[in-house]
Amino acid sequence: MKRTDYISWDEYFMGVAKLSGMRSKDPNTQVGACIVSSDNRILSMGYNGFPNHCSDDIFPWEREGSTLDTKYAFVAHSELNAILNYRGGNLDGAKIYVSLFPCNECAKAIIQAGIKTVVYGSDKYADTDSTKASKMMLDAAGVEYYQYQASGKKIELDM
Repeated sequence: MKRTDYISWDEYFMGVAKLSGMRSKDPNTQVGACIVSSDNRILSMGYNGFPNHCSDDIFPWEREGSTLDTKYAFVAHSELNAILNYRGGNLDGAKIYVSLFPCNECAKAIIQAGIKTVVYGSDKYADTDSTKASKMMLDAAGVEYYQYQASGKKIELDM
């Protein structure tokens, strides 16, 4: 008899997104993303960090100060990294799992890439103009989004 306590697709892919976010070296915010096909195949993953060849020992991780003294001008978000990491052609009809609701810049990339569904974990910036703009664009483009409903399952990995 087969086991019945296996994890759902949403649990699996959100788990992959969260695990991917653990690769981020950002001391404050670790966000991960996982893009999947309509037949539940992982296409790409990403996390927030600096672009290739931009050393995280040289570029700033600070959150406050002038633009060039903070991370904001330099960090690529997890969604953009996942989209750019994909090498298989187009992402039309794909679904992206992301641990934090996409900002307006990532929403643009999601729409342009042809991704049709966003499953997000936290929406802690829901009241910001960036998130409001993101939702306006996703709605206008017909991109569905919904919040991941945590099951409360605990998964422990021994590495």
